[in-house]
Amino acid sequence: MLRLEHVTFDVKDGNQEKGILRDVSLTVEDKKFVAITGPNGGGKSTLAKVIAGIEKPTSGRIFLDGTDITDWSITERARAGISFAFQQPVRFKGVTVKDLITLAAGERISTAGACEYLSEVGLCARDYINREVNASLSGGELKRIEIATIIARQTKLSLFDEPEAGIDLWSFQNLIQVFDKMHREIQGTILIISHQERILNIADEIVVIADGQIRKTGTKDEILPELLGQAGTVNCRYMKEAE
Repeated sequence: MLRLEHVTFDVKDGNQEKGILRDVSLTVEDKKFVAITGPNGGGKSTLAKVIAGIEKPTSGRIFLDGTDITDWSITERARAGISFAFQQPVRFKGVTVKDLITLAAGERISTAGACEYLSEVGLCARDYINREVNASLSGGELKRIEIATIIARQTKLSLFDEPEAGIDLWSFQNLIQVFDKMHREIQGTILIISHQERILNIADEIVVIADGQIRKTGTKDEILPELLGQAGTVNCRYMKEAE
């Protein structure tokens, strides 16, 4: 279980402190699929980075399975079972796709095994397995490779920051199936930052954050109809993809 208690995150804005997260308390139960949504600039990505250990909260505490991990490094949190997929994936010059997936899996796996993870995210394995994870890959390709590495890790908590960013419509439809399958088979907790209705629609719970504060939490049946009805007034960019 993940638990945040009164988490605040401030940044310097000239001579003043600007609050990005303000007194955020949140509990995410094990094996839940939770979507975090809300207006741009509301603090969603910062919240994910605080959970992953990329940013340290100004105040408040973070617990994983009852253990205080507030002061843990990114590496320590990764070892404890937290994975994080960036909105803009990182490139690794000199590292092949197979190297990355093998490292993520934490064990020696065959080329065929690594290829299976690529196939799950809609990539033709033979075209990518020996490619370097560098600038020759598009943003969408990197995003799918990064998601494949997280599937390979099979961690207890997987964080995704706007996984739809840079993904074409066909690939996005495939990713919906990937996330749904992850939820059913890996039995870990999935936490996704997203505006996309189709992602929100497969979540167990939705958390709405705006102006650095949690405004609403509930099931998709409780939250989604209201969000879709108010999309224009709350400055969200919920989108209905073509059927």
